This record gives sequence, C-alpha cells and structure tokens, in this order.
Amino acid sequence: MTELENIKAYFIQLQNNICKALEEVDGKAKFVSDEWVRAEGGGGDTRVIQNGAVFEKGGVNFSHVHGKLPAVIKSETRNANFFHATGVSIVIHPINPFVPIIHMNVRYFQMSDTENGPVSDAWFGGGIDLTPAYVNATDAVFFHQQMKNACDPFDKEYHPKFKQWCDEYFYIQHRKEMRGIGGIFFDHLRADENKSAAELFRFVQSVGNSFASTYSEIVNRNKSREYTSEHKQWQLIRRGRYAEFNLVYDRGTSFGLKTNGRIESILMSLPPEANWVYGHHPEKGSEEERSLACFQPRDWLTN
Repeated sequence: MTELENIKAYFIQLQNNICKALEEVDGKAKFVSDEWVRAEGGGGDTRVIQNGAVFEKGGVNFSHVHGKLPAVIKSETRNANFFHATGVSIVIHPINPFVPIIHMNVRYFQMSDTENGPVSDAWFGGGIDLTPAYVNATDAVFFHQQMKNACDPFDKEYHPKFKQWCDEYFYIQHRKEMRGIGGIFFDHLRADENKSAAELFRFVQSVGNSFASTYSEIVNRNKSREYTSEHKQWQLIRRGRYAEFNLVYDRGTSFGLKTNGRIESILMSLPPEANWVYGHHPEKGSEEERSLACFQPRDWLTN
C-alpha cells in the first residue's frame, strides 16, 4: 500500500467511526450517504445528518480528488502540475443553544510534475475548533486540554503554536471577534530533518481520533439543558457570525468555489437557520454579553 493509499484508508475509517459515534449521541437521526464523482478526477462521500434529537444539521465528509493542479493553489506548491488531495471535513450544528458548533478538518495534499508521477511536494493540514453560542468555562477548558493532549506527544511546541494559529485564522476581521473559542489549526506540515512523513501522519491521526470522544463528552453534558426563545435567538445570531466567516474568509470554501468544487459539499458547513439582527447588542450583564467577551484570544488552560 502506498503512502497515499494508507492515508486515504485512514480517512475513510475515520469518517465511519465519527458517524457512528455521533449517531449514538443523537439517538434518533442517521447519516445519509451521498457518494459523488468529480469529472476532473476522484470523488467523495458526503454524509449528512438532519433533524435529529440533538443535531439539527451536520456533515462528515470524505473526499479524494486529483488531476491537473488548479492555478489558485500553484503558489503554495513547488512548481508541480498535478495533485492528489484527500481528507475528512466535519461541521455539526446542534439544536440546543448550549451545545456548541464544532468543526474539524484533516487533510493531505500530494503533488507531482507528471500525472501520477513521483511525489515532488506533500503536506498535511487540519485542526479542530469549537464555536459555542454560550461559553461554558468548564467545557472550554476541557476542550482545549483535549487538543493539548492530542499535540503534546508529538511536539511540545505544537499546541501553543497551533492554538495561536487557530485564534488568528478563525477571526472575523470586520467584527473584531473570533468565530468561537478557537482550538488548533495547522497547515503545510511537510516532512523535514526533524519530522518524517510517518510522524506527521501519526500526529494527524491523533487529532482526528480525538474528535469523537471530545465532542461526545461536551454534547452529553449539555444536550438536555432547558432553553428559552431568547437563548435560541442568540444562537441564530451566532450562527450568522459562523456563516459570515465561512463565506468571507474560509480558505477551504474559497478554494472549493474557485475550483469548480461540489457546491452541496462545500456549503454543507452553513447552518440550517441563522439571523442577522440590525444593530444588535447584548444587554449589559447578560449571559450573551459574557459569552461575547470570550470570543477573543485567550489561554483557557492558565486563565
């Protein structure tokens, strides 16, 4: 089995494992598989869960696409002409306003000068970030500790570096606030004299494997909490912020739209409902104002 085949097989198994775990947490809805083929090469399996007991809408997507390298990413490569890209991408939108949105992406890019020729460049990317409408400090600390646990066995510098990268990346510039409370984000992790490709792959596996247990724990803590129409209204406003980031800043969304990607899979990340209330400001001293103050870079593990 080649390195690419090995990585692809892991991503397929990861998709299966996460779908099973999320179905168990929801207890009602099941993922529906929508397999698709890309005309230029490759395809994927978009799995969507909707109208569940816990999850209003969510997707766990696998893809492996290949072919002639799109001009939009040629600047990120070393003069390659052809590519393979494979990965798993997840976004989950829960019903209960006290259960956070979560996003994960783990991916691998491989380049070559000729179609299916020797690899001339390759890298891993990915990360997990949490987007609560209402910030629970206990859950926030737990989440960031799990991210640290996924990073530390491979490099003690990974967590602080990738947490900062996440804080800076998932930032809505026109709002001067983060999309949520961050997590970890990394890209262009290439093998070098310090890290082999096998070591980097094991790190990506650590991140991917941490998803199900981490999110399941947070969901189970909060899925039965009572909420009001006011709580729901705030959730819809925060979902609006989520949509703003994905449509304006997200590189994956932009890449997909610029490269004739599969639109249903690309826009799967958007919430089923969201609100934009003109001139909205949370009441002083409210739960909403306290949560809004948390959407700035912060070291949750020491503060």
